[in-house]
Amino acid sequence: MATRREFIKAAAAGTGALVVPQYATAKAAGAKPPMRFIFLHRGNGLFPTALVPPSLSKADAEKEAKKDPLDLDLGKHELPGWMNPLAAHKADMTLLQGLSGKMCTTGHHTWCSSLGVFKANERLSSIKWATVDFELAKLFPSPMEHVELACFPIGGGNARPSLNGIATGFSARAAQQPNYAFGSPKIAVQELFKSVSDNKNVQVQTQLSRGVLEFAARRENRLADTVSGTERSKLQSYADSIEAVRERDRKVDGMADRIRPHVPQLDAKYLADEMTTVDRQRGHVEVLLASLISGLTNVVAFTVDELGTEYTGLPGLEGEKVNMHDVGHGKTIGGVAADEIRFRHRRQHMTLIDTIATRLKKVPEGDGTMFDNTMIFYFPDNGETHHSHGTEYPFVVLSGKNTKLNVRGRYIRLPNYGDAGHKTLGNWYTTLLNAYGNPIKHYGDPDPGLARFGIDQTGAIRIFLS
Repeated sequence: MATRREFIKAAAAGTGALVVPQYATAKAAGAKPPMRFIFLHRGNGLFPTALVPPSLSKADAEKEAKKDPLDLDLGKHELPGWMNPLAAHKADMTLLQGLSGKMCTTGHHTWCSSLGVFKANERLSSIKWATVDFELAKLFPSPMEHVELACFPIGGGNARPSLNGIATGFSARAAQQPNYAFGSPKIAVQELFKSVSDNKNVQVQTQLSRGVLEFAARRENRLADTVSGTERSKLQSYADSIEAVRERDRKVDGMADRIRPHVPQLDAKYLADEMTTVDRQRGHVEVLLASLISGLTNVVAFTVDELGTEYTGLPGLEGEKVNMHDVGHGKTIGGVAADEIRFRHRRQHMTLIDTIATRLKKVPEGDGTMFDNTMIFYFPDNGETHHSHGTEYPFVVLSGKNTKLNVRGRYIRLPNYGDAGHKTLGNWYTTLLNAYGNPIKHYGDPDPGLARFGIDQTGAIRIFLS
């Protein structure tokens, strides 16, 4: 039984609700393109002060210092220096402050809790429901449903034994069902685009794998006919999972002509087993873009780093292995102070987002571009500091003109924790889901600590939907 379960896990990595993309099937009928959602999350916290525009007036700076509400035109302000790579996208940007997430696991790292709004650890039993990225993927179906990429840590936090394999990710498909993430661009390309590969060996292996799946599906169905009760239900579930993978492959095959032009032609350095962290991030971005542009998926989650990530290739520190956990504790590395390392670290992330946004703005779609139908979220998986308490989860958001949220081009600070009108990660994700077709009353767990303030924690952030 364990062997069968592990086989299905590996085979089903990256699959889910296996249907033809809405845009692919409805394009001829003039239907609107789907929305795309890209979640980039980072470890080791993100100081709220780092998001504050340096050009605030004295009065607004005083409000910011007291964490009073603010809603400012970002176009009238300078961006913090580490955001300069996104200067061309300021009109599409939202700097969102004041969301809390104390109902999540906080501290050093949070597993999937900041995307699911519940306390989580590495036990499957702690996963209460699908994370918000998977809920959004259900609203805009695609063959792969969801693609997850990760720069796995090898020491501390959610450590993985290998940087390059397919391993448990940081999103969740459903209750007690963690997702699987690709650790290297090479593995991601091989798995996601194998159906349209020109490599003869890959073609042979793909056909062999499909033969194994067909055999396994028949075997599970036959076994299910010989037993009853719980064992029959389990066997049927395995058989259904295998058939879902086969159905995904059929859908991808039907899109081959659309997918083939977008197979990423990665530079050799992105295909190597040994590469810098920065190159791994850049390679993953190429895979991310190809997966979206080809129509394989409409939702991508990308863990750009984690607690135990040892950075290599960081600008100005190319010869160093930068342990971000040490940086979180104020350690100077290579003669560079911790605050400066954090600055360079954040700026590196902004170059990734710039690459994504710039490329999507060049892809025609409908009466505009793919970026018009895209939202990008950058946020810390553990909150406001290296040792976080969850009182704030700062977000940098880029969104196209067809977004259904009224947030573009603004610096927004919501009411502080405990103040009237305060909002949580649950409110934020409920807003996203409500805006795009899921009428859920509230997504995520409540924060018991807010109860003493008499704050209604349920529902969407209405000012973002007006």
